[in-house]
Amino acid sequence: MRSRVTLVLAITAVVLGGVLLVPTAYARLASDDSGGGGGGGTSSVAAPAPAPPPPPTLAAGPVSVSFKGEFFSWALLDRKTGKVSGSPNMTATSTTESMIKAWIVSDYLRQLGNKEPPAEKMKYATAAIRDSNDDAANWLYAAAGGSYKVLPGGQPGPVIKRAISICGLTDTKRGNVPHFEGWWSFTRMSPRDAARLGDCIADGKAAGPKWTKWVLNEMANVRGSVAKQQDRSGGGRWGIIDGLPKSITSQGPVSIKNGWTPIYDEGNWHVNCLAVTGKWSLAVMLRYPVRSGLDYGAKVCASVATQLVTPQPGAALKVPQQPVGKL
Repeated sequence: MRSRVTLVLAITAVVLGGVLLVPTAYARLASDDSGGGGGGGTSSVAAPAPAPPPPPTLAAGPVSVSFKGEFFSWALLDRKTGKVSGSPNMTATSTTESMIKAWIVSDYLRQLGNKEPPAEKMKYATAAIRDSNDDAANWLYAAAGGSYKVLPGGQPGPVIKRAISICGLTDTKRGNVPHFEGWWSFTRMSPRDAARLGDCIADGKAAGPKWTKWVLNEMANVRGSVAKQQDRSGGGRWGIIDGLPKSITSQGPVSIKNGWTPIYDEGNWHVNCLAVTGKWSLAVMLRYPVRSGLDYGAKVCASVATQLVTPQPGAALKVPQQPVGKL
């Protein structure tokens, strides 16, 4: 009986042109025939494998931090859509400190075009980013056309002006510390603009086509723990990078640049964390009592990053809950 069904199906396939579906049924029945006997064998067609879930990333979401200090703000830029999300005060500003060094190096290199700088000057660029060296950054700032003069009308100098115009920054302005108005570290920037700055560096506008990969690689190789931070150089690998799971860091380099200074006249640490990948740019900016230590700010930055991981791999990093004087 099965042989007749097989023959009928084969003839139907020829008459109706059933090239795709009928041969499949024919092959299955033919296979049953070849098994012999009357065992009544069964067969099944495997269902298509489900598409794998997208890899983890950072995405907008709630962030809860038990922060004890004067200023806490963050912003996340989706580099595919350009959308920026963050804390309600993500347009408020704080001083950039060494975070701005990534722009200073980029601005200097972009102006070179295809020209190669002396090897000594490239060492300055590496030191300014990897080791957050102030002296190297000062040389590059001056070489890029920066000015330490107090400029009229509350205007930033040319290096910062170019950051505003090239990167589309809307909240950035000159620092308001009277004696240091021309200093790059006292440039005031919002987390929203800092996230835009990271995107600007990653998309090539900041450093130009020749130097962008080089700058991002230097940022990916920032070195030195919190314990190794010094007054003028070193100790900048912490914060956002510590809050990212391996499922994200294994996807590709994470380029970072932090900024940190204890302002003793004010009594606050000024701490900033910036990180950028091919998918997102995240900035966290803080001001809190000096007695809390740099490690406190590093953990806050890490906690923000962990809480924005989508999907969540587990519990977020905990920020110390003790009074800041006992950290």
